[in-house]
Amino acid sequence: MSGERKVVCVTGASGFIASWLVKLLLQRGYVVKATVRDPSQYNPKKTEHLLSLEGAKERLHLFKADLLEEGSFDLVVDGCEGVFHTASPVLFSSISDPQAELIDPAVKGTLNVLKSCVKFPTIKRVVLTSSMAAVVLNGRPLTSNVVVDETWFSDPLVCEELKEWYFLSKTLAEEAAWKFAKENGIDLVAINPSYVIGPLLQPTLNFSVEMVLDLKKDIDGVTSANYTSTDVRDVASAHIQAFEVPSASGRYCLVANVTPIHEALKILKELHPTLCPTEICEQDIPSAPQYQISQEKAKSLGLDFLPLEVSLRDTIECLKEKGFLEA
Repeated sequence: MSGERKVVCVTGASGFIASWLVKLLLQRGYVVKATVRDPSQYNPKKTEHLLSLEGAKERLHLFKADLLEEGSFDLVVDGCEGVFHTASPVLFSSISDPQAELIDPAVKGTLNVLKSCVKFPTIKRVVLTSSMAAVVLNGRPLTSNVVVDETWFSDPLVCEELKEWYFLSKTLAEEAAWKFAKENGIDLVAINPSYVIGPLLQPTLNFSVEMVLDLKKDIDGVTSANYTSTDVRDVASAHIQAFEVPSASGRYCLVANVTPIHEALKILKELHPTLCPTEICEQDIPSAPQYQISQEKAKSLGLDFLPLEVSLRDTIECLKEKGFLEA
């Protein structure tokens, strides 16, 4: 196990991606210092699934930390070799104050974690969970001859004009991270996944998995949109590779599939008939231009992406097991 007794930190550890990251790190022999908003015994929903992981009893330590409080991460990153910063709010609707609900926790939270990292010379690398939201929204049309890669950056002005506040929060947070890392000599690597699907470890339903249940609601978007997705297990593995592979650097677009939505719905119908309306699944619908997202850099980390069918099957099985979908 390549992580044997190495100490690393995972922020926002009770989240969808972070829970899988903690699981895989423990499997590889790491000692994991994990931050959650409330590690107390009074909030078992947020921590029970972590504490029950194999190796957790011996090698998982939970800490309370607040993204908006400078110095809040000092204790947890002290003595670590690697820091995985995954904590950031994910909201796409019902946003009344984008600055307070999304932008401040994303940007200030990232800077607070990095400010803590600067204080401790043991830290060799920081891996940031960014998003394709910080890559694709720059005003360029996504036509079939386009290949999106790591050189693309979303434009904050475009995000603001379109009122895409989540995209804006991830774009500003990644921008701030690169600037701070460069000025302070931090070895930073960013992972940029799209919609993350796959089996849940946490007991609650997160946004990108809930979307699988809701794809059928967007019938207007079925002909005009593509569904970009990556399996959570691949995303967690990519974070670990980004830390362990010495040559890893810069950012990594992490998209397994760019699939027309109506095709994704047809796969869902086979898995669970209620998830695709007949008017879509029984018609040949012309789809949106299928642009490409480069996998070249991601594959240099040794990743081999799980197929969409496998990710959707495992997502649906998990949703049935956890009672979010009738069997």
